[in-house]
Amino acid sequence: MANGTDRRSLTTSSLIALSVLSGLVLAAPACRNSGAPADAPGASTSAVPGPSAASAAAVDAAVDPVPLQDLDAADLLQLNAKWTGDFSEMRQRRFIRALVPFNKTYYFLDGPRQRGLAYDVLMEFEKSLAARAPKGTVPPKIVIIPTSRDRLLGALSEGYGDLAVGGFTIVEARRQFVDFSEHTKDDIRDVVVTSANAPAISREDDLAGQEVQVPAASAYIEDLELLNQRLAAKQLKPVKIRVADPVLDDEDLLQMVDAGIVPITITKDHIAKAWLALYDTLKIHDQVALREGGQQAIAIRKNMPEFTAVVNDFVRSHRLGTLFGNMMFNRYFGEGDRLKNSMAQKDVEKFRTLVGYFQQSGAEFDMDWLLLGAQAYQESQLDQSRRSSVGAVGIMQIKPETAADPNVGIPNVQKDARNNIRAGSKYLRFMIDRYYADAPMDRLNKGLFALASYNAGPARVARLRQKASTMGLNPNVWFRNVEMVAAREIGRETVDYVSNIYKYYTAYVAFRESRGAGDGTQAAAQTRK
Repeated sequence: MANGTDRRSLTTSSLIALSVLSGLVLAAPACRNSGAPADAPGASTSAVPGPSAASAAAVDAAVDPVPLQDLDAADLLQLNAKWTGDFSEMRQRRFIRALVPFNKTYYFLDGPRQRGLAYDVLMEFEKSLAARAPKGTVPPKIVIIPTSRDRLLGALSEGYGDLAVGGFTIVEARRQFVDFSEHTKDDIRDVVVTSANAPAISREDDLAGQEVQVPAASAYIEDLELLNQRLAAKQLKPVKIRVADPVLDDEDLLQMVDAGIVPITITKDHIAKAWLALYDTLKIHDQVALREGGQQAIAIRKNMPEFTAVVNDFVRSHRLGTLFGNMMFNRYFGEGDRLKNSMAQKDVEKFRTLVGYFQQSGAEFDMDWLLLGAQAYQESQLDQSRRSSVGAVGIMQIKPETAADPNVGIPNVQKDARNNIRAGSKYLRFMIDRYYADAPMDRLNKGLFALASYNAGPARVARLRQKASTMGLNPNVWFRNVEMVAAREIGRETVDYVSNIYKYYTAYVAFRESRGAGDGTQAAAQTRK
């Protein structure tokens, strides 16, 4: 279990970033225009008034942390309202809304500390705004609003942000609804990256008929669609394009390729080469580039000539190739923890052997059996003989005294793999019933919260949910909501624990789909709805 301590609120920028996150995700229109790109804006909505003087004053107070409870909820939510205006109006408004992806590279929290490439760039941008502000005036502050990458540019276009920092490739489809700064990097190549045991690839035709997994709302989807047109002209099979869960970004897929969970992905060449220092089994196929001469830039809301000029001034002196740009790139491209290969042959055999037990326990205790299998792999690599220094045993790493508790009541967890899995599953079920029974969560999120409770303790997770609610986050959604509070309050251990299990979970889902491991319908009937 992690031992977290209660901490004060962050600086104003990070406080507001946490406060408006779920509001952005929920308020940004979900509908899409027919035929629009994946990250295109949805239908327009009516304008909402700007923030009150109280919230503007809060943004102003950047030196001393401002406790969240000192701000009106209405003021915080107004920061997330649809608004359009150029730099002159931003200076009067006194803040600039920056949309960023919440991931291990661009923006994340490690205890009370904000980190990430986007965060450091935006704080440097804030300094440059202060340096150019006329004497006697208050420069605007940066409000960081993290959200899922698949919503970023659509939300920006519709007026829920002023700029977005996330390593965006400039493509014509995106130019239709957002503008871009001067290039932050040129000569980008989108290259094929495979695991060590993937089929040999020496030319793009070798991808015919292969499954390639890429991040949602990425330019890589366009790369593959154009490749399929070229393959069709040669009467070759198309690439099977698998769009990853929106939770997964470039670095997540590279980590999964390195682990052998995902066989093939597409990424920018500089990202692949940077992560190769850590994930040394990756095979980067430089000779198979699906995009040449790409350009990367900061995305800006359309029709803002003043603000675009300000951003471009900053980019010229801070882009990749400058001292600052190179320092930022080297700092952030290369972090992460290696996943063990949950789809290695010996583990596949273990998984096949234990599938019936996971299915039975999943049905008996109304848990997603694949999620149970993913947790078991994270805990013990499916090894019933595993023993921990604190007395946890077996596949689910449950303590015998926990299994013997009346709330679980399952014996012989030390030797019997089936009982060990049943005990771990029943304990997760107990935590869901005790702490989340009345929470309006979907089945997957109940499982994710149970996993977090398994690692950090159910009482602590319940407190994190309460804190998330007071911050304006969704207490019933783990990723990018309670996850962010957990990262700040108790550090990254529990965040990484749940994240790794989720990656294993996606591997097991793919395994079930491709190998026909079964979907649990032949297991015992579920006892809970």
